[in-house]
Amino acid sequence: MAHMKKIAHLLLGRFSIVALTIVLQFGWLVLVMYRFSYQFTYANLAIRLMAVILVLEIVNKWTNPANKLSWTFIILLSPMVGLMLYTTFGRSELTKKTERRLDTIVKEVGAYFYQTPEIKEDLERKDKAVLGQSKYINDWGGYPIYRNTQTKYYRSGEEMFPDMLKELEKAEHFIFLEYFIIEEGIMWNTILDILEEKVKLGVDVRVMYDDVGCIFNLPSHYADSLRKKGIKCVVFNRYIPVFSTVFNNRDHRKILVIDGNAAFTGGINFADEYINEKQRFGYWKDNGVRITGKAVYSMIQMFLQMWNAFAPEKEKLDYEKFSLEEVALLPEKERGIVLPYSDHPLDSEFVGESVYINLINSAQKYIYFFTPYLIIDNEVVTALILAAKRGVDVRIITPGIPDKKMIFLVTQSYYPQLVEGGVKIFQYRPGFVHAKCAVCDDKIATVGTINLDYRSLYLHFENGLFLYDCHTVMAIKQDILDTLEDCNHITEEMCKKNMFFLLLQGILRIFAPLL
Repeated sequence: MAHMKKIAHLLLGRFSIVALTIVLQFGWLVLVMYRFSYQFTYANLAIRLMAVILVLEIVNKWTNPANKLSWTFIILLSPMVGLMLYTTFGRSELTKKTERRLDTIVKEVGAYFYQTPEIKEDLERKDKAVLGQSKYINDWGGYPIYRNTQTKYYRSGEEMFPDMLKELEKAEHFIFLEYFIIEEGIMWNTILDILEEKVKLGVDVRVMYDDVGCIFNLPSHYADSLRKKGIKCVVFNRYIPVFSTVFNNRDHRKILVIDGNAAFTGGINFADEYINEKQRFGYWKDNGVRITGKAVYSMIQMFLQMWNAFAPEKEKLDYEKFSLEEVALLPEKERGIVLPYSDHPLDSEFVGESVYINLINSAQKYIYFFTPYLIIDNEVVTALILAAKRGVDVRIITPGIPDKKMIFLVTQSYYPQLVEGGVKIFQYRPGFVHAKCAVCDDKIATVGTINLDYRSLYLHFENGLFLYDCHTVMAIKQDILDTLEDCNHITEEMCKKNMFFLLLQGILRIFAPLL
């Protein structure tokens, strides 16, 4: 009976209805265009000319070469279908109006950031490579480098969840929550109970979630039910079941901020598999970080950027209400620096990828990665292999049990080239790895929401923490070393496949930037 209900929910759920509507609209448009072009020679020539012009536009765009190659192949293979697909999935931006609004808000928020000169001067003496990385992040988004920030690393969702609840219970002024996935269950319902109680006590509670990320999990009217409870809610880039051209960008960030006292981020969403109360793909290996202290201020402003860009005018917040001086001070100084940062797809700066590449290029002894997907461009592949060839111990942990089998095939298609180049690949036997982080040379790490795949690096709104000389850096390293004991080391022999399998992977690689 439960199995039948699950099937019925899948067939009659919002995603299935939306998907069917889109397929029908797409099929109808293709049919109309095909019949029109078949009957009228000039229409056929016009479509082919449009395809050539579009390819020239794509080639001249400031974007990833692999992405250009994929779209060029699809459009020239079938101009009519290619034009339709590119119009729907190929755009890497929201509307121009949204782009301008976000650009304005980023500049507005940047005016409230202040970089303490002493921190930069100290970094220049200690490590110029770290100073350069920090300067890059600071120049793009304005995010300052912080001392006086404590960090706590969590090796799993079930380890982080109790601390999240404790901090939520302490809230007196505001709770800001921005997540890619929310699903009703033990994890979210427990949090929601606290949010409802806090609203009754006058706490300002604001929730922002991604519509496509929750399309399997939440009904379309869920935001209204939260608003009835007194919780202010924004649904990012709501997906409407019409032939849309702006749903390709998603809010993949995970940000929870409680008052000015604590903030959480990492790979962990609000659904039961993230705390292993439900197992879909074996054990769910994830990670997260809590920060307390001055760096929380950047997390507040990070949330406000997105909230003010998409919330109704009457619910927008004044940045001046949130002061750096009001962020909780620590009883004692914490070693090291913390630099929260974000990335968005509405400019030509790929911050998430650049942070990873800079880390790879600066590594002297080792660099280790957790990533759920390994779908990367030539720049990242080259950086990884060059690091391995100069003697750096490069290790990447990927899932042993995938959540998406086709994506997993594409991930595995990168193994032969990387392994042959000296990069060590490991697959996690117990289940699915959802953690996203890198650690380098016992001194630097970055952890957050950014996968080593095209969507995270080029299409989604993301966030991360850059850490230097913090005890959390070594905690991340130890977590990776412990996890390696439960992994299979991928050898060159294991990468050898039959011709059919290699052909399938080759075809999928062509479409890799679109997956």
